[in-house]
Amino acid sequence: MPRIGTRRRRELAIGVIGPGRVGSALLEQLRAAQPRLARDSGLDLRLCGVVARKQMWLDCDDAELNGRHDGAQIWRPNDLHAFAEHVRGNDGRHALLIDCSANDEVAAHYPRWLAAGLHVVTPNKLAGSGPLARWQAIRAACADGARFRYEATVCAGLPVVQTLRDLLDTGDELLSVEGMFSGTLAWLCNRHDGHQPFSALIREAHALGYTEPDPRDDLSGIDVARKLVILAREAGWPLSLEDVAVESLVPAALAALPRDEFMLRLDELDATMAAKLAEARATGGVLRHVASLDRQGRARVKLVVLPAQHAFAHTRLTDNIVQFTTRRYCDNPLSVQGPGAGPEVTAAGVFTDLLRIAESLEARA
Repeated sequence: MPRIGTRRRRELAIGVIGPGRVGSALLEQLRAAQPRLARDSGLDLRLCGVVARKQMWLDCDDAELNGRHDGAQIWRPNDLHAFAEHVRGNDGRHALLIDCSANDEVAAHYPRWLAAGLHVVTPNKLAGSGPLARWQAIRAACADGARFRYEATVCAGLPVVQTLRDLLDTGDELLSVEGMFSGTLAWLCNRHDGHQPFSALIREAHALGYTEPDPRDDLSGIDVARKLVILAREAGWPLSLEDVAVESLVPAALAALPRDEFMLRLDELDATMAAKLAEARATGGVLRHVASLDRQGRARVKLVVLPAQHAFAHTRLTDNIVQFTTRRYCDNPLSVQGPGAGPEVTAAGVFTDLLRIAESLEARA
């Protein structure tokens, strides 16, 4: 019988920045998958350290704590440069940093890390939607082979960025984008039927953990605008956040209040939202929070009335949906739809990016 060749193994050193809700979910997914990936795919994922807000843990400090971070006995002061150098090592190994921090200062390190040969994966939207010059520096730093992936910045674990990338790589041309990019706002629109004040729905969503700690981060529409900018830049359109016309659901009088005072005055949104619901029902339509980028490059984020036959009228609860109109898909847009919120699905999107990078790594004996 022919001899079965020895499988060449691939090892990937990993550092995780930001062990919050998404980061912690990712660490759990990594731990659960490590034995299976090593056995079935010859892929060794080695967690080399974790960076929290003010401190970090490195595996060299306590080898017995390689599989967890909350119970680490030895923590060092936070030093991102030292952390990156530790993960990269000095043996020419494959190394990857995962930024789950949602911190702009961390995103500012990406060009340097990529230029040094470290791969970067992130759900942090601040890199892809921040200053255009920094985005261009990030892309330029990938010229020597380092990979930068950010699927989970748009619609959590849904394959939205990858779908667009596949269209473009096969020669298609993006003409326009339209979508519901916020699971929080999708839930609010689906539940806003006039039986409860809109403020009561916000409080319920907040209690369920569907909103950000400050619901204005969702209601302002800025987070949605960031996702639209990321998709536009993926298609090569030099869009910036200030180019997006955003209609906030937060009245100007409430925008600058302390969070606790804003929560006490939520009922000031009720009359406006009740009027919008009545407007939608008068035409037989529905209210939906929609982001759009048209063929002329005009970008908008706003609450709109859509006909009951529209695809966006039939989403469920926290569903996100994105429609790409392209040269090939011009009569019937290509749609991606599914749950677009939650730490587990977001972490899964990050994990998928990690595995796509791992698949491209050179195997070693």
